[in-house]
Amino acid sequence: MTYRTLLVHAQPLDAAKPRLAVAAALARDLGARLDALSAEVEPSLGVADPYGMLQAEWFSVMQTELERRFELSRALFAEAADGLEGEWRGVRDLPTRALAGAARACDLIVAGGAPLDDNDLYTAVDTAELVVRSGRPVLVAPPAGGQLRGKAVVVAWKDSREARRAVADALPLLQRADQVVVYEICGRDDAEGAAFRTEEVAAHLLRHGVKARAKVRAGDDDRVCDELNIEAEAIDADLIVSGAYGHHRLNEWVFGGVTRGLLRRPERFVLLSH
Repeated sequence: MTYRTLLVHAQPLDAAKPRLAVAAALARDLGARLDALSAEVEPSLGVADPYGMLQAEWFSVMQTELERRFELSRALFAEAADGLEGEWRGVRDLPTRALAGAARACDLIVAGGAPLDDNDLYTAVDTAELVVRSGRPVLVAPPAGGQLRGKAVVVAWKDSREARRAVADALPLLQRADQVVVYEICGRDDAEGAAFRTEEVAAHLLRHGVKARAKVRAGDDDRVCDELNIEAEAIDADLIVSGAYGHHRLNEWVFGGVTRGLLRRPERFVLLSH
């Protein structure tokens, strides 16, 4: 099992270059194809225009600007992906929706690697929504990017569908690691059950050639994200694998503390599946 095709969101911003660098480096390391999607849509005019004159002029200006931005995105991707198999496409659509649709033809999406305050949904991807809508694992790079070594990995275990999906989706990376810790932070009265669960997961991974071991720690729910990062620091892991947990409320995905913490405070690479 491996990733044959990676997908990345290409933006015409110097601040988003780390994402392209991460995706290109990983594609080279895996011998994979790298496709890029540039997706933006014109924001609404935002003022009353009863005769449509301002709207027509605004649309013309924005069309020209979008074409310029697409060409810059294409150039930045071509520079980062030099020598790799793959293609760039530009579409006029909301980035999250467009990327989720394009995920039909990829194995892994590379996201993140950009300033955390970039929340313009006309030009930027909502990573949490992308994880839910794409049906593909999403590798979230820290804001500064960097190269994923993946020699040590922490698997954030919770006995749920999402965690099982994440472990299966991450197998190509887990099989390359020198050590993998299946780590469950459990309630103080559930240590025995957690030990059984994590040992089973570790044994399952061992059958797939993964150098995995189990670890359990009793702790409060609000400490889970911190404990995962502490363990990752202790074993020099640059990747955390986790299920993305949330529920749908009034057309909005509301994520629990662990997923929210991993996305808002990405200290290292995170692979999320839902």
